[in-house]
Amino acid sequence: MRTILYAICCLAIVFSQAACVKDSSPGPCTPKSVASEESTIVAYSSATGINATRDSSGVYYRVDSLGTGQAPTLSSKVFVTYTARLLDGTVVDHQPIAAQTGWQLNTLIPGWQIGVPLIKEGGGITLLVPSSLAYGCKGFGGVPPDAIIEFSIQLVDVQ
Repeated sequence: MRTILYAICCLAIVFSQAACVKDSSPGPCTPKSVASEESTIVAYSSATGINATRDSSGVYYRVDSLGTGQAPTLSSKVFVTYTARLLDGTVVDHQPIAAQTGWQLNTLIPGWQIGVPLIKEGGGITLLVPSSLAYGCKGFGGVPPDAIIEFSIQLVDVQ
């Protein structure tokens, strides 16, 4: 009986202490505006020789090859290979196997929803995506908050 009472007391102490632990997760954040990142994107594009075109959304793109197949719509399922880099060259994501993708385009970041329909199946595109059209002020996975991202995308299949 004494052992059970001791265990109950220990559990009560643990739970009471856990309730007092301060939540260390970041609070709400304010995304950067597309306009505030434009000069950085333009300078990067010029320095790297990407010679990108500006979409009205603020996404910069260069069509590397148009492709000859079907053009995707927002409701299309797209199979792609891609590399995502920060502007310092750090690779933050890479998928060399298209069969492991197969995503509905309308579920992806806005930068992809804007850029991927500019090419057709078999085509390739380089996107320079402002942080607010990528992962915003919270970041995601290996992408830090407020990161502008360069995506090199090959559109392998459209369904």
